[in-house]
Amino acid sequence: MIFGPVPTRDAVGCILAHSTKLPTATYKKGRVLNAQDIEALTAAGIEEIVVAQLLPDDVGEDVAAERIATACNGGHLSCDTPFTGRVNLYAEAAGLLIVDTSAINQMNRIDPAITIATLPAHEKVAEGRMVATAKIIPFAVPGDLLAQAEKTIRTGLRIAPFRSRKVGLVATKLDHLKPATMDKTRRVLEQRLSASNSQIVGEERVAHAPEAVAAAMKRLRESGADLLVLFGASAVVDRQDVLPRAIEVAGGSVTYFGMPVDPGNLLLLGDHQGVPVIGAPGCARSPKENGFDWILDRLLADIEVRPEDISGLGVGGLLMEIGSRPQPREKTEHSKTPKIGAIVLAAGKSSRMGARNKLLEPVDGMPLVAHAAQAAYEAAPGQTIVVTGHMANEVAECLDGMTVTQVHNPDYADGMAGAIRAGISALEPDIDAAVILLGDMPGINARIIQDMIAAYSGDSSTLIVAASAGGKRGNPVLWDKRFFPDLMKLHGDIGARHVIAENSHLLREIDIGDAARIDLDTPEALASYREASQAVNKS
Repeated sequence: MIFGPVPTRDAVGCILAHSTKLPTATYKKGRVLNAQDIEALTAAGIEEIVVAQLLPDDVGEDVAAERIATACNGGHLSCDTPFTGRVNLYAEAAGLLIVDTSAINQMNRIDPAITIATLPAHEKVAEGRMVATAKIIPFAVPGDLLAQAEKTIRTGLRIAPFRSRKVGLVATKLDHLKPATMDKTRRVLEQRLSASNSQIVGEERVAHAPEAVAAAMKRLRESGADLLVLFGASAVVDRQDVLPRAIEVAGGSVTYFGMPVDPGNLLLLGDHQGVPVIGAPGCARSPKENGFDWILDRLLADIEVRPEDISGLGVGGLLMEIGSRPQPREKTEHSKTPKIGAIVLAAGKSSRMGARNKLLEPVDGMPLVAHAAQAAYEAAPGQTIVVTGHMANEVAECLDGMTVTQVHNPDYADGMAGAIRAGISALEPDIDAAVILLGDMPGINARIIQDMIAAYSGDSSTLIVAASAGGKRGNPVLWDKRFFPDLMKLHGDIGARHVIAENSHLLREIDIGDAARIDLDTPEALASYREASQAVNKS
């Protein structure tokens, strides 16, 4: 390919290198110039233009990108239509992305003009997710280099689809482990299995002893389980501990114990007569990603997990900062006279409410957002922050006259996490803990918040207090300041449930009734609440 300036009159059939504006039109880069184009350019006084001229062996960017994308497809991938030298590849099934890293690197080193970029190897993907993009940098590449690239990357990418598994769950019991914790552990595991349509076909809760676990494994195998997951009431600390011994007592073998991934160090992998067995580390009780996910997902995608696969996970295996986690002997008590702040989240777009902003809607004689702000101010005298975003000026008018600090979150469209980060950032340095409230929960009053503060202040080992209703956790939630760094790392709209799950030993729940779970997201919910409120007031 020849690239550079040429007289405009000689550019017929060439590719325009840069967008060019004419009095009546704009020619975009990549345009193949015809005789009419040359006439228009000349009439506009443009005597010289920068173009690309293809040589006989050159392959145009779109065709070249399509050939690279087709060559690398090893299965369960689809390609979109090439455009400006780019072709994206998408997963045709839920599963793991399998990458021949060596082939990708070798192809990218053939010539800087020929590239492919992918998600990380073994990335968990949903059907339809973009997993790679083939991109040709210039307008064309030599045919011989393209042929070499095709050969190098042949079937270098594929999706290993998830397969539905019948999972047997064995959970051991000790006096300190509450049944509610075991129930939550099962629910979290079910969530992890949902992407593969796998199901728990049986659960055995047995004594924390090798013989009891081994017998439970055999029963689950007989019931049809083709994958066994073991949760110990006490962490596995040695290959001769209860869960590894149980696998051997049952007639199986231990493949590997320990992994260079944190959280997830104490993972156990075994085999029972051809059926994989995973001894879950304690962090697997949390829904947050950890080393257990990496191994479980591979097994669900029918990928063999060898000892060298596990030992090779160290680079990239640090999934959270160790320094931010409470250590076993770290003092966790807080002051008995803490200074409490409050953060009211009032930045959302109220998209489910339609054209209306729910926070501005009148409820019991005042705007919805004013209920939360007033309750927060009356209960948490340290500092009250209201985080605004969508329709910030209108929300501010609803707070006129209230002694609150208003903080604007410009990234309100990205989800709740941005509002939480904005609120935490605005807290005064001497705040010991903060109650985070949603702006659309009119049932939360000052008394409820004061009860939560009392629960926190009255027990120096309680660092999180969450409102609940009938055993189901809701809002608001009070956070000790040592969790502020964790809250600052949140992204999207998922909230901080995983932080609570990882620190359940520091949590106290207070049942406040339906108020903990009533938020007015839709016109129907708002109308129903108003009707119920009016009925109570009349009575």
